[in-house]
Amino acid sequence: MSSYMAAELKEILNLMSSPTKEDVALVTKAYDFAKEAHKGHKRYSGEPFFNHLSETAKGLATIGMGPRTIAAGLLHDSIEDTDVTGEEIEKDFGKEVLFLVEGVTKLGTLKYRGVQRHTESLRKLFVATSQDVRVVIVKLVDRLHNMKTLEYVPKNKRKRIALETLEVYTPIADRLGMGRLKRELEDLAFPYVHHKKFEKVKELLSSRSRVGLENLQKIHKRVKKELVKEGVTDFKTEHRIKGIYSLFKKLERKNWDIDEIHDIIALRIIVPDVADCYRVLGAIHKMWTPLPGKIKDYIAFPKPNGYQSIHTTIFTGAAGTIEIQIRSNQMHREAQFGVASHIRYKHDDEFSRKHAFEWISQFLPLSIRGLTNRGKPKKDNRITKVAGSKPSESVPNWIREIADGHQNFEGEHDFSEDMKSDFFNHRVFVFTPKGDVIDLPIDSSPVDFAYAIHSDIGNHISGAKANGKMISLDTKLKNGDIVEIMTKESAKPTTKWIDLAKTTLAKRHIRQAVVNQKER
Repeated sequence: MSSYMAAELKEILNLMSSPTKEDVALVTKAYDFAKEAHKGHKRYSGEPFFNHLSETAKGLATIGMGPRTIAAGLLHDSIEDTDVTGEEIEKDFGKEVLFLVEGVTKLGTLKYRGVQRHTESLRKLFVATSQDVRVVIVKLVDRLHNMKTLEYVPKNKRKRIALETLEVYTPIADRLGMGRLKRELEDLAFPYVHHKKFEKVKELLSSRSRVGLENLQKIHKRVKKELVKEGVTDFKTEHRIKGIYSLFKKLERKNWDIDEIHDIIALRIIVPDVADCYRVLGAIHKMWTPLPGKIKDYIAFPKPNGYQSIHTTIFTGAAGTIEIQIRSNQMHREAQFGVASHIRYKHDDEFSRKHAFEWISQFLPLSIRGLTNRGKPKKDNRITKVAGSKPSESVPNWIREIADGHQNFEGEHDFSEDMKSDFFNHRVFVFTPKGDVIDLPIDSSPVDFAYAIHSDIGNHISGAKANGKMISLDTKLKNGDIVEIMTKESAKPTTKWIDLAKTTLAKRHIRQAVVNQKER
């Protein structure tokens, strides 16, 4: 092992939280295994491919993931890009690491093709296929490093990858509460998707942030002094400059009037607990007048992804308006790492699977959190309400659907079973030959698939293929099938097709087509 590589391994191990000898041995073994498996492999940049794997592992260690997940990060391209088999990984690293590696490999086959109507289905499939939030986290960290080196990818691929990042990956990072990862992914993708707008926003941000930082420095000392006077001595402060893509989205909402945006620069005050947050808020408002309507209490009313903090925009006079964000240490960790902050562990087999699901549960309707449909409390030893959380009517549909199968919490299940979506059990996700995702009810047939694409295709089906093989029209499609429909102008729907169809859409079109034929 070269000194350079040894230094990389040491960095990964140093980023881990109190690793045991067993943890160190597992990660070291995965490091050496992956390095050997990818020996001689290069990236588009010309650097060793293994650099990507070590950077993924560092990213996972940074956000507190455990040894098996870090090992999976090192091995995540082994099955797809080398001669390594799943059996070898299971033999050397165990079933759980193999499960994570295979999950990431499956996600690697999902491609965004720029079809807006299928974006949400692709997000659902992304989550449903993984079955374990750790797989999603590995894939997000993997994508982050790929975005950092996107400039070396062939030009014709860059925009598609950047669009996929904005349309699929960043919404998932956001929904998992991983704010830091979301921001990095957005800002890395933005220049490849909207280059001219990126340059325009970059210039605006540069000029405003310089002024904003100067103003911030003027009030920073006073804030610290006044907080101590108010008896708040245990705190830390930092400043935050708004992400360039986030600023772009806000400028679009504000008709590109940057004077309407008051949170380009924010002073963040981090304190030990919730009570201190409100004490700080009182002290700040004692010094400066808050702008009407610009006080947002996300502690009492968390965002749908679990984000908690108090935001207040104050008018400071000569220093202009400044946003101040107040949060506890725990809220700060959660704002950065989201669900990952709730599954920090030393041993993956002992990590708090229950607590990670508790974090997810705060987004679910109250009836799904442990109440029956009649509203009577139900015994539930696994789910506890997260402090400060409230049921939210704005919960995204995909999170509600993840919860559909959890109305009867009885007995213990693996976290992978907890995260398996009920909608996945009752839906099938199949692909067009171009890679677009079609979301259908379970037991759907090629007839349903054809009509989901277009009524003209459905009305002229002459045959169908699944995964390159001819199938009958009464075949029940399975998750992951690549379906191709053959058409003939002479082919017409018959009433028998109604029995083959599962979807209301297909049945309606078939009935209408049959009626039209009779009228001719």
